Amino acid sequence: MADDPATGGPVPWRHAEPVMGTMVSFTLRHRPTPALRAALDRAVALLHEADRVFSPFLPDSEISRMRRGERGRADAPPEVRRVLELCEHAHSRTRGAFDAWAGGAVDPCGLVKGWAAERAWRVLREAGATDACVNAGGDVRVGGAPGPEGDWRTGIADPRRPGRLLAVVAGRDHAVATSGTAERGAHVVDPRTGAPATGLLAATVTGPELLWADVFATAALVLGAREAHQWIGAQPGYALLTVTADGEARASADFPFAPAG
Repeated sequence: MADDPATGGPVPWRHAEPVMGTMVSFTLRHRPTPALRAALDRAVALLHEADRVFSPFLPDSEISRMRRGERGRADAPPEVRRVLELCEHAHSRTRGAFDAWAGGAVDPCGLVKGWAAERAWRVLREAGATDACVNAGGDVRVGGAPGPEGDWRTGIADPRRPGRLLAVVAGRDHAVATSGTAERGAHVVDPRTGAPATGLLAATVTGPELLWADVFATAALVLGAREAHQWIGAQPGYALLTVTADGEARASADFPFAPAG
């Protein structure tokens, strides 16, 4: 593969994979060596395996079997037990705003996508892909840089103005996750009341791990702007951008906005 004349480095190598009910895209600023191609295959297989095991929409998944009472937690595969432990930790860490058991039967979907995408990104990193981005339907994990200068830039959709951006996040080693009502309506339930969470139109969280950025974005929708901004300050390395139902945008002081221009 020829070098990019604009940067002098490899032309970005991309792959898109439909999985987990969304499109997951991979961007690697590396030549596609056999080792990296094999790593990409492993990363893609990992995502499909996560979907096969954890999707409540697949009747033969481990989670569906647990929801029907056909398998108990004690005899579930180790990976399932680990994810359920993470869900319990997420419940504690978010003051109960994230609850995988809120509907009565377990549903770890609010954690699994970020968890699986983070793992896929780490497969690439461990294979030598130091400059790489994994975008799982808008939940993004980046490392390194897209070129010799500059940062990865992630656009955040404005829930008040379809087709426009609210902000752009810039960075070289972070995760970005957004939860909101623009595409799916008020689909996040407040486990404390059983009613849909409607105080925020959107919440975007940045931080060092996509698993927790994803969980925290969901939790912020439940907590609402005031409580979520107070709570995120106790989560080291994480920052929050919210848009309320009445259109007010608010960001943590350390939210990594891209420089203007």
